[in-house]
Amino acid sequence: MRLRSMALAFGLFASSAHAGELDRALEQKMAANAQRYVIASQAVLVARNGEVVFRNVAGARRDDLFPVYSVSKLLASVLVMQLVEAGQLDLDQPAGAYLPGLPLRWQQIALRYFLNHTSGLPEYFAPGSLSGASFAPTLPAVFAALADQPLLFDPGTATRYTQTNFLVLEALLEARYGKPYTQLANERIINKLGLKNTYLGLASASRHGMVRSFIGKNGKLQADPAVQWPEYANAHAELFTTVDDLAAFLTAVARGELVGKDTLHKLWQAQKLANGQDGGFAAGWEAGKSGADDFVGHDGGTKVRVRLLWPANGNGDSYAIVYLTNGSAQNVWSRTLVESLMAAIDPARFPLEAVSEQLIDYASRPVAAPAQTQALWQQLQTLAARDGAALERRINETGYAMLETRGAAAAVKVFELNTRLFPQSGTARDSLAQAQAAAKSP
Repeated sequence: MRLRSMALAFGLFASSAHAGELDRALEQKMAANAQRYVIASQAVLVARNGEVVFRNVAGARRDDLFPVYSVSKLLASVLVMQLVEAGQLDLDQPAGAYLPGLPLRWQQIALRYFLNHTSGLPEYFAPGSLSGASFAPTLPAVFAALADQPLLFDPGTATRYTQTNFLVLEALLEARYGKPYTQLANERIINKLGLKNTYLGLASASRHGMVRSFIGKNGKLQADPAVQWPEYANAHAELFTTVDDLAAFLTAVARGELVGKDTLHKLWQAQKLANGQDGGFAAGWEAGKSGADDFVGHDGGTKVRVRLLWPANGNGDSYAIVYLTNGSAQNVWSRTLVESLMAAIDPARFPLEAVSEQLIDYASRPVAAPAQTQALWQQLQTLAARDGAALERRINETGYAMLETRGAAAAVKVFELNTRLFPQSGTARDSLAQAQAAAKSP
């Protein structure tokens, strides 16, 4: 990844004519998403080369706070990267070199593995039991309760996203600085950047205007009560902010204001697993590629996602995208929402994201017009000739997104296209069979 080229790109400006076209395209996309997935409140901001080119808040006020869930981890990641940059932390050293009080089997795990969710640590709470859950009173108590549990896998051999990883990093930060995590994040990030509408912890945030959170059940919006997390969860789940503040944080990171660009260049490289595959995370940020672009970011479940994108070859615009919602009746993937914006921003640059949007539109209609079907098929054939493997994966991913959000019948339509394009693909056939079985089940 070429962070220098990304940084050089920041500072350019868009023409007013293009900005007007972009505004209309993104406003239409937000409205389409709100209708398609039943989203009550959403806030979107797009910055190009460090300058805001689009901002819109629908169903809420501009200064209303959104819970951003696991996007909270990006603050902890930045604090860890600052220690690395200062030479006070080596991510390849075992955790026990810095935290001798950890459970014995954890002490030999390299710090990088905690940061990238490749440590094998078990979750510190039972999944699906957060409503009314009781938590250990302190971090040491959490670690003690997990001390005798086996690792889920050998460190570095797989990726398993758990909140426990960031509790270890929180303990590390507090030990190195001698201060509570919330104080550190406020001093070194939130206050430093002048983020006036950003809070850690529900108790602090609830004194200000906040959107009401929802979850989809049986295709309808239902209230999603806030989890009563302990204070030590602030490092992994308890950030409340606005679209402007969150974008300001992302832009500051991209510009090298919190961590130097050379350090970002080194750390924003996806960790390789023992089998040679990418682990999916780089210094705690989701990392990947979209065509000729590199990106990093993070999600907050199905509700929110942020992403930084830049051209790997340094030729072109860089983008920061923030998409906040308070939930949807369809529990749409937050990745789908962000990629719908990418398709609107530049469909030629992001053709696979544009194809996903066309597939979703095609599959969501009870009966697609013949002209629409033919145009889509011709486009798929053209893309298949360029990079069939990437297109097959994209169609398959879109099919599963439809299976979870729009139902089996819509997913079948997507998977059928994949089997027509790639008749020899076992993956395409298996996915179609799974969706067909789901469509037949009561």
